[in-house]
Amino acid sequence: MRFAAVLNRDGGTLRTTDVSAFSDRMRQTLEAAGHTVDIEIVEGKDIVSALDKVASRRGIDVVLAGGGDGTISAAAARLMNTKKTLAILPAGTMNLFARGLGIPQTLDGALTSFADGEVIAIDVASANGRPFVHQFSIGLHARMVRLRDSMEFASRLGKIRASAKAAWTTINNPPAMKVTLTVGDAEIVTRISGIGISNNLFGEGHLPYADNPAGGVLGIYVTVARRRGELARALFDMARGRWRDSDHVEIHQADKAVVKIHTGSKKFGAVIDGELVKLERETTFKIHPGALNVLVPARAAQAKAA
Repeated sequence: MRFAAVLNRDGGTLRTTDVSAFSDRMRQTLEAAGHTVDIEIVEGKDIVSALDKVASRRGIDVVLAGGGDGTISAAAARLMNTKKTLAILPAGTMNLFARGLGIPQTLDGALTSFADGEVIAIDVASANGRPFVHQFSIGLHARMVRLRDSMEFASRLGKIRASAKAAWTTINNPPAMKVTLTVGDAEIVTRISGIGISNNLFGEGHLPYADNPAGGVLGIYVTVARRRGELARALFDMARGRWRDSDHVEIHQADKAVVKIHTGSKKFGAVIDGELVKLERETTFKIHPGALNVLVPARAAQAKAA
């Protein structure tokens, strides 16, 4: 296959990696398996334009995107509903989307898996037409991300520490939003502290990622906890994948959902695949089955097929 790689030198673990040396290993590994690869190393501010360029190139089979969640999401948005395939180099903090696809979590492990990987079709979700591969969230998570991003950190471990600090601050001053949630024929008006809309339902017993990336549904997670102890417990259950054990998280699923904000939306933001964005007064979510081709390890493809 013909690969075109775009590596975000400012993204996740690539920030602390010798990207030039890694690029040499990438070329050697893929060429030894009979593939060809062009590699472009760019700064974070140039990642979108670089992805636009490779996504429109003729003669490319696979776009290999290396970076954090924002980089992977941007690549997926440009490749959905095309014949090109996305290869994910998991260089973020948690790499939850990559985990759900069975991609090894080390850079070299992921690279090796691409050499004899297989292509499968998976789902993409959208929020008011904007594609996302993992999750859209408002309330608790959005406030935590905003607080975390205001802190200084220079490593993956530093980001994890900043995230823990931001979570504790948010628990002590949680958001409260009045919303209307429409799921199918049901319309729910309630006050919430957070809502997460996921690309397929999260699995149980592990970090929040989808076990079946081609399940054809949105996962809708509504957090109604307000007291500090309830919030701490709810977040702990979420982190362990114990969603259904929580008394403070309601779970729904659908192929379409609408969230309408009644509280002043200007003071709240939203998070799409780790990136802070403006929160619209009304957001429509849809699932797009089989809209994206991804390269996964052969064993992962066999497991998904089973």
